[in-house]
Amino acid sequence: MIEAKAFWDKIAEKYSRDPIKDMASYEHKLAKTQDYMRPDMKVLEFGCGTGSTALLHAPHVAEYHAVDLSSEMIRIARAKEGADKIKFDAADFSTMQIEPESVDMVQGHSILHLLDDPGAAIQKAYATLKPGGVFVTSTACLRKMWPLRLIAPIGQMLNKFPHIAFFSEDDLRQMMREAGFEIVEDWKPKGKITALFLIAKKPE
Repeated sequence: MIEAKAFWDKIAEKYSRDPIKDMASYEHKLAKTQDYMRPDMKVLEFGCGTGSTALLHAPHVAEYHAVDLSSEMIRIARAKEGADKIKFDAADFSTMQIEPESVDMVQGHSILHLLDDPGAAIQKAYATLKPGGVFVTSTACLRKMWPLRLIAPIGQMLNKFPHIAFFSEDDLRQMMREAGFEIVEDWKPKGKITALFLIAKKPE
């Protein structure tokens, strides 16, 4: 089975060309996230991919640090217009050293379901945030996707699929609460099997 970094390095170019499938929902989530931004904020985004979301949010805050496990994703991100305003790094959020309570906002989009331990990532986001800080995530909750659960192990053996964690929307909400967060925004488009968008706040 291919390691996660090698998998994402391999598909980085294709990933960078894939269009956003639901632009209206994406723009809604951008706007809702920016409602929680301030000009003096320090933001950390993990699993940033090729940086498209980071580039849209960075002008609204003071500092934006975006990391991804894949060095190829980061290479593509750094070549984009406006990338000089963002600190892009190839890094694994689960192991990178971050000063506790040093960030105003953490973002992790389309990433929690790809981690070995999504609960640990949520707990690390909590520890990283200053009191009153927010964690923003858009996450595929795939527990009920039985066909995918059956074929995923085969796809992983053939190096066609990454690791996938299967949890429900309620599982994700519970992981947030167990970490200490209060969920302040909970949204998904009606009638669609799609990602759950959450904004969770660390108590003051």
